[in-house]
Amino acid sequence: MPNAVQVSQQTLKPHLEIEGGCRLKGEITVSGAKNSALVLMTASILTNEPVRIENVPELSDINVMANILLEIGVTVKRNSDALTLNAAGISQLNPPYELVNSLRASFFAIGPLLSRRGQAKIPLPGGCRIGARPVLEHIRGLKALGAVVSVEHGVVSASVPGISKRLKGASIVLDCPSVGATETILMAAVLAEGVTTISNAAQEPEVQDLARMLNEMGAQVVGAGGPTITIKGVKQLHGTNYSVIPDRIEAGTFLVAAAITRSKLRVSPVIPEHLSAVLQKLRDCGCQIQIDDEGVTLIPGEIVGVDITTQPFPGFPTDLQAPFMALLTTAKGTSVVTEKIFENRLQHVAELQRMGASIKVQGNIAFIEGVPSLSAAPVSGSDLRAAAAMLLASLAANGTSRVEGLSHLDRGYAHIEMKLNSVGSHILRHQ
Repeated sequence: MPNAVQVSQQTLKPHLEIEGGCRLKGEITVSGAKNSALVLMTASILTNEPVRIENVPELSDINVMANILLEIGVTVKRNSDALTLNAAGISQLNPPYELVNSLRASFFAIGPLLSRRGQAKIPLPGGCRIGARPVLEHIRGLKALGAVVSVEHGVVSASVPGISKRLKGASIVLDCPSVGATETILMAAVLAEGVTTISNAAQEPEVQDLARMLNEMGAQVVGAGGPTITIKGVKQLHGTNYSVIPDRIEAGTFLVAAAITRSKLRVSPVIPEHLSAVLQKLRDCGCQIQIDDEGVTLIPGEIVGVDITTQPFPGFPTDLQAPFMALLTTAKGTSVVTEKIFENRLQHVAELQRMGASIKVQGNIAFIEGVPSLSAAPVSGSDLRAAAAMLLASLAANGTSRVEGLSHLDRGYAHIEMKLNSVGSHILRHQ
């Protein structure tokens, strides 16, 4: 009887029921970029005028960030896919641990708060458990700009000494091209006195998106998208109306969904330059890629194995490593996947093996021997992208799979089952 009770409880967990073997067809729509929207929301702290951000996806992470901003006194109003934020009445400079701990991007608030109000107190962040993602580079950058920073009992406290309470421009060289550190320093420097240069800066599209919005708010940022960013500090910023770029990771996930189901599918809107490395790997493994003004169409051929090494942009993104591995388990021949960004991002391997995948792991390298087909199984995603990989594998598997870990999946994919069902998949959500 205990076993029967245990099974009963497991079936009550939120999960997706996915019928494998369905071909996809038509066109699927890509939402705004989560990783961009989150940092743009914190950038609204830099002005006391309203900032309207459009094309914001409906995601749990976005809701958490909105609640964090509300806690520190920012007004947040949602209308369809647009957020209007007004930070004129900031009252708290230390958002609560309970909210910050669930979202790594919450740490981005430290730069704008420090720059605008001269002090901030932010608990060390949480998020997906995919390995150490230290904030040391953020702290080093803020110290270089003149902030006094201390870390005690899991809380980062920062303040700007002096009467003016303004940070000072500096020349900063990052040890690694961290996206988070680049964005934190960028937001801190726009209101600093003098000129700041960030060398070895992250070049990701989300960094470029932030720089564009800051410039529309009156900042003077040059070089975003390259290895060196120059920021000439200004005294104040004003409000703006800005639209978030399409989510390149969601777009890549849908293209892999087409490939793994051997389906022709158009994905839109897509900025192809944001997915160059991914599109090339899809070509290498046998797919045709057609690019038009706003979208990308994938036409599958015989899928063959390819080797992948994750790298900072413009290299292959770590966020698509797990989804692409799901595809490679069904490819002809052998593939080698090397994870160089996060040290604990191969947790999906065991779940893929449960579905019949042939994968061997040595350290941060996975060796994949393609199999003729995957078999449906109850599986779970241990982080956001692992959950996406389980969904993709289930689309291709023989039989009906159950995918748990929806709390992770819903952090990065808005209405994913509704979108996929609109192009031919059969997915049911059980809460």
